[in-house]
Amino acid sequence: MNKNYLGADIAKLGFGLMRLPMNGKDIDMDQTKKMADLFMEKGFTYFDTAYVYIGGHSEVAMREAVVKRYPRESFQLATKLPVWQVKEEGDLEKLFATHLERTGAGYFDFYLLHALDKSRLESLDKFKMWDFMQGLKKKGLIKHAGFSFHDKAEVLDEILTKHPEMEFVQLQINYLDWEDDDVQSRLCYEVARKHNKSVIIMEPIKGGSLAGMSDEIQAPMRTVHPDKSAASWAMRYAASMEGIVTVLSGMSTMAQMEDNVATMAAFSPLNAQERQVLDTVVTKMKETPTIPCTDCKYCIDGCPQKINIPGAFSAMNRYKTFGNQEAAKGNYVGAIDKGGKASDCIACGVCEEQCPQHIKIIDELKEVAVAFD
Repeated sequence: MNKNYLGADIAKLGFGLMRLPMNGKDIDMDQTKKMADLFMEKGFTYFDTAYVYIGGHSEVAMREAVVKRYPRESFQLATKLPVWQVKEEGDLEKLFATHLERTGAGYFDFYLLHALDKSRLESLDKFKMWDFMQGLKKKGLIKHAGFSFHDKAEVLDEILTKHPEMEFVQLQINYLDWEDDDVQSRLCYEVARKHNKSVIIMEPIKGGSLAGMSDEIQAPMRTVHPDKSAASWAMRYAASMEGIVTVLSGMSTMAQMEDNVATMAAFSPLNAQERQVLDTVVTKMKETPTIPCTDCKYCIDGCPQKINIPGAFSAMNRYKTFGNQEAAKGNYVGAIDKGGKASDCIACGVCEEQCPQHIKIIDELKEVAVAFD
């Protein structure tokens, strides 16, 4: 395996700070610090946040949990520029200054243009964002420039052909999406490697979907490894690939952290038998169609009805997977208690414009409303 690529020396578990433990509306900083401490203690060093995560509080949590408590050179920090918030060229400096103020990091090891797809390419050129990234690098404010991506492989190929200065790509890769026609995990990964770009993997557990399947679906895994979690299979699948900087996991509990560090500290690539098991699991999962929501929450901010769309979809997926409508409705009622119901959707389409999974949210909410409202 080639060891001469960007990120080869970085441990292959990254701490994604999008789904931190919460106390109501506030981040549970005591728990976050304990999780960060265990992460660092076990030799893992890559932290991933973004301007928009948890309403901007994720970057502040990074400062309090890690930047203030560990030497800056002892970890890598990545954050992301919200390209959709740039309305004029001067916004770029303001947004970056906010990154620095919130995190107190001084510089970023990996800096990303956030959630690129074809619809956003025009604004990147218009406001000279590519040049802005290179300017930051020359000033020493970032070490490596790249982007996260949610679109088809041909669009990724177009971007990397026009912008070979981009050093890495962050892609959604997991065993369920590997051959998916919409996500195109395999095709996008192959394009990135064709251009000799390192890959950061996001959503290896697909927003938790690959950790909470039914007992029937998980049965083949437990036959082979009775003591291993479903999440550990997903993490090992992602980390078995070449050219990987790290595999991000959005951990929100200490139990998730403990499971992930145990899996990755003693990492071994999947063998042929284990890959066959996952093929069986994928077949079983595709027989139970669910909404491919990863709980990124991008859809919530602009919703005029304040519908907790990911929460509603999570309840619907529980209903589809387990068949218990009463229990799933309890999850739904809890999810929408501070906002609108699925039936309150006015079909404005703002959510669909922001969804990196390209879910037909309006149609799905209609089904949720029929099931629960």
